[in-house]
Amino acid sequence: MTALATMMEVPLTVELVLDRAQRWMKDVEVVSRRPDRRLHRTTYGVIAVRARRLARALVGAGIRPGDRVATLMWNHAEHLEAYFGIPLAGGVTHTLNLRLHPDEISYIATDARDRLVIVDDVLLPLFDKVVAAGATFERVIVVGSAGAPEGYEGYEAFLDSAPDVGLPTIAESDPLGLCYTSGTTGKPKGVLYSHRSTILHTLVEALPDSLDLSRSDTLLPVVPMFHVNAWGLPFAAAMVGAKLVFPGPYLDPPSVLELLESERVTVAAGVPTIWLGIREALDAAPAKWKLQPGLRMIVGGSAAPEQMIRDFDRLGMQLIHAWGMTETSPIGLVARVPPHLEGTDEALCYRLRAKQGVPPPLVDVCVRNDDGDVPADDRTSGELMVRGPWIASAYVGGHSPDRWTSDGWFRTGDVARVDEHGFVQLTDRVADLIKSGGEWIASQELENALMGHPAVREAAVIGVPHAKWSERPLAAVVLKPGATATAEDLRAHIAARFPKFWLPDEIVFVDAIPRTSAGKFKKTELRETYRGHYSAS
Repeated sequence: MTALATMMEVPLTVELVLDRAQRWMKDVEVVSRRPDRRLHRTTYGVIAVRARRLARALVGAGIRPGDRVATLMWNHAEHLEAYFGIPLAGGVTHTLNLRLHPDEISYIATDARDRLVIVDDVLLPLFDKVVAAGATFERVIVVGSAGAPEGYEGYEAFLDSAPDVGLPTIAESDPLGLCYTSGTTGKPKGVLYSHRSTILHTLVEALPDSLDLSRSDTLLPVVPMFHVNAWGLPFAAAMVGAKLVFPGPYLDPPSVLELLESERVTVAAGVPTIWLGIREALDAAPAKWKLQPGLRMIVGGSAAPEQMIRDFDRLGMQLIHAWGMTETSPIGLVARVPPHLEGTDEALCYRLRAKQGVPPPLVDVCVRNDDGDVPADDRTSGELMVRGPWIASAYVGGHSPDRWTSDGWFRTGDVARVDEHGFVQLTDRVADLIKSGGEWIASQELENALMGHPAVREAAVIGVPHAKWSERPLAAVVLKPGATATAEDLRAHIAARFPKFWLPDEIVFVDAIPRTSAGKFKKTELRETYRGHYSAS
């Protein structure tokens, strides 16, 4: 007879997080910047009560287990209420990306079969375009002081309509949230997170060697709540009791710096473009802002160049590299220098911090090519693969089953290598590799090297069709304000680091590099712009 363990069977659901925040962290502040720029202050205790009211209102509106409820909102307290209230009703929180084209948002909402939508009043012009593009919702609930137009319902009135009903019993395997991929390699695809996967992700995300969050922190997620649940940070903050500061629609450097200073923020999170703007604002007026010493900035979405990490160290702030995808919830790698290497070789430590890092507990990764797992020699490349309890096992609708191997790994599409310390470095997307004369060139490595030049703000490298070599690299470069550099200067700066055939044949100077809604370089647009460049020269 098999012996049974004697532990309690407690389902891992977000109700555990909300209960803890309400009971033990009820007075911790949640601050939101409103569209009129005023700061709204509430607490976890109030948010928990309102989230349960929202859950009952949704049940009264006919939401049943598994139903999708969309959000089209900026980062603020009501969005946090939806993060908890929708799943407590048995529903699935589907965060719509407001930076996408209305046609794309309409496609995603239709594909997800969203029944209700909660939308910010300041986003109603965008929402009207989404509806005009074909999306349909049974009910529209509007958040904000402007009130709801005819045919729509106000959020506060919707909460007030909550009946005195019980909420459904939730299993940890039930779906909790839905996010769609960015669609850079085809139509966006849905990833459906469970309560269990989210709770495990939340627990590990807060660990010291992960993102290191605690009750003593004040967290500002600049990353939008529609980007992979703001990297899971709102759940982690509520779990540990960290004060939350939401920026609303104001993501420009002065607005972010005002909040960092006035709310004494200790941890912030955003994509590299956010921190580029912050760095430039601080360099332009170094005495203007009084930020918390050692402010930690989590950077993801795309790689942060080593020079940016050095610059923030110079400014008394710490930039922490993390990597993930919609399919990984998203934490998959974190770059923290091992204690036995700290204070030894400064150049090595910076190189490690500029890599994507090592997996946190419960996540397993491998880098594999046609010969099998690559050696940890920091030279041999392969495709990064990942598996774990918060890694997707399929897309909604069963799309692209070839993204999973027969032995259970998710194929990320990222080219990577591993060093002797176990640090993974992404060198490119498989789709962005440049094949020139039969040899592969990693565009991301060239970009990071170019961005190490003191005059360069941003750089993107693409493969452009070439009559002789099939493809040749071309670099699009944005210089820092007031800085000067020639193509010859930049080519000389990187020449010693790469084989000669890797060096871009041409470097073009541009005012801005097109980006996706996630802040990544939109190389499809660059390729279209420059596709005939070498044939014309």
